[in-house]
Amino acid sequence: MRARRRGGLGDPLEDGEARSAAFSGKLAATLDERRYEAGSGPCLDAAQSGQTVRVDDTATTGVHPDFGAVAARQGVRSCLPVGVPVPQRILGSINVYRFDDGVLDEDAVQLLQVFAGYAAVALANHSLHASAVALSANLQVAMQSRAVIEQAKGVLVANLRCSPEDAFAHLVKQSQHANRKLRDIATGIVERAGRG
Repeated sequence: MRARRRGGLGDPLEDGEARSAAFSGKLAATLDERRYEAGSGPCLDAAQSGQTVRVDDTATTGVHPDFGAVAARQGVRSCLPVGVPVPQRILGSINVYRFDDGVLDEDAVQLLQVFAGYAAVALANHSLHASAVALSANLQVAMQSRAVIEQAKGVLVANLRCSPEDAFAHLVKQSQHANRKLRDIATGIVERAGRG
């Protein structure tokens, strides 16, 4: 098939915000971004449903006439968003825009659907990796916070001659009174103890 096509891989709705993860031309990115701003369009329908959404003639589409009018003015004759079936919190679609007359045949549609399945695996792996990295960073911060809190409790036990439970209660009270994080209060106590 010698049709000139452009397309994009929409990565909408991760953390509630739609964006294009990859695209083969500026027009594809522009069309996708306009749909994200509008909050509707065939690419978002495909992403949300995980299905294929055909727009065989942008000039006469009744489902998304605003998208059709913008696309037709840009020379897009048809588009085919294919939902990427990712089972996690990421929704996506692969959007193919066609600039000549005619529509994609069933073989092309099936090929895009197979490709969408492979893209789903890559997106799912990326999401799992990103979640693991974020969890690791959060655990590291938590461990550092715990260490400084334990040090501050030790300082308070020595200075106030109280139990570790009372020292922790004192930290919590200071945190609430100052409207600051417990970790920050503990850091201040440890730093002052180190200087004195």
